[in-house]
Parts: sequence; C-alpha cells; structure tokens
Amino acid sequence: MRTTNRAVLAAAVAFLTGSMALATPLIDSAVINERIWNDDSDSVLTTVNTYPGYISIFDDQLDGDGAGGEFANLHTFRLSANGGISEAVFANGDAFDFFSDVTISGNGNGEGGLNVSPWWSQQSDGRFQVRTSDGEVACFGGRLPFYSFTGSQSVTYTKGTTVRMGVIYRPNSLSMADPATIEYIYDDGTVYTSGALAFDEGNPGEDPPYGLWGMLNDARVGGFGQFLIDVGNPANNVQIEFENMTFVPEPAGLALLACVGLLVLRRR
Repeated sequence: MRTTNRAVLAAAVAFLTGSMALATPLIDSAVINERIWNDDSDSVLTTVNTYPGYISIFDDQLDGDGAGGEFANLHTFRLSANGGISEAVFANGDAFDFFSDVTISGNGNGEGGLNVSPWWSQQSDGRFQVRTSDGEVACFGGRLPFYSFTGSQSVTYTKGTTVRMGVIYRPNSLSMADPATIEYIYDDGTVYTSGALAFDEGNPGEDPPYGLWGMLNDARVGGFGQFLIDVGNPANNVQIEFENMTFVPEPAGLALLACVGLLVLRRR
C-alpha cells in the first residue's frame, strides 16, 4: 500500500505540475483600456481602478466632436495577472468563474457588463450586457453562445440599479461529444441562470493555434461600457461601475490539490 500511495502521489504531483504551467491565470488586478471606440474624442473621461473592489468608467459631455461617426464611446477593463502591467491571456482549456456587481447610471444611455472576448476581437465582442435604452439583458458575440434573459425569462434592466452578473466557463473535454460550456448568471434580487450552454466548433482551419469547441486560445476576460453620444447635448453623460468582483480559477486544479493533500495524509 505504501508503494502504491507513493506512485499515485508522484503521478498526481507530476500531473499537477504540468497542468499548472498551463493553468488559468491567477488574477490579481485589472487594466482599463480607454476609448476603444472614440466617436466623441473630446468627451471628459474619468476612470477609477481599485480591483477587485471597484472599477468606475465615467464619460461626460458626450455631445459629439463634429468629426463624423457620432455613435458611441467604448471603454473596457481586462483582468490582469501581473499587477496591472498587461492583460491576462486565457486559453481554451482555462476554467473559471467571474462575477461582478454592475451599475449603469447618468442622464444618457448606454450598455455594458462582462466580456469573454475572442482572440480576433479582444476589446469588443463576447458580451453579457445590460442596456439602458430598453432594458434588454442579453449575451452574444465572439464565441459566446447566444442567450437572452429578456427573451427567455422576461428580465429587464432599469438604469441606476445594481445587479450581479456572472459567467462560469468549463472547458470539459473540448470535443464534439463534450464541448466547453458557459453559464450566465443574472441577479437583480432574483437569481436567473441560462444553464450551461455548449460552445459550437471553432474554425478547423485555425486549429492550431486557437483550438476548437470552446472560447479558443488568446481570449480576454473583463468588462466594458459603451456609451451613446447625444449630438449637441453637452450635459449627456453615462457611468458604469463594477464592484465586489470575484474571480475563481480552475476548480479542477484546486480539487486535484486537495486530492494530493489527502494522499499525503493517508501515507502518514
């Protein structure tokens, strides 16, 4: 029994060591990216970043700059694993939960929420968002399976209220038989869930390097605010706030650590 435990322990540690090299990033901070879309280049933008407690993006005087294309300003934040120096890179096989309280306020309109963004559109697509103009709550774009809380469960968002939004990504086997899934959680006092939704196949011509049957390699995770311009109205402003952010990496890896610990105790 002692020999068997030693062999199992060695195999578990070897597997864990190898998997940790490719493990979900250990998030410790966030990076704000301003003016991804910059249709009003002379608006007054103020940001605050004290992740994980609070991120605020406030865009004031959204009245247009006369340069054409006066639609919206888009700003994002991305999770970071190196103290905010750069964005964390997520691989197709990285499991994680990411949750945040989200509030959109101001006298203007916009949309915002969480991102799981694909390699080809790391600052725009892959949205779980609320929209103030009509209250729609929906998930779409990039690699994300489409889901509408408004269409499926008659849920709507009211500007100025705080809701909790979350995504739970599980890579599973990244195969046709067992694809990755994502679950969207929306809590406005009542908790709603999409259930675990399966990803479809990625483009086989892009594997390698990006993979298949999940969010794909070189993804980004974070949040965004997209604020509509009201031409000629300098009083127009919109703010999005993210609070109480929680990121939980790779539950499978944490479970394996627990198993290794049990094996050590058993040997003793």
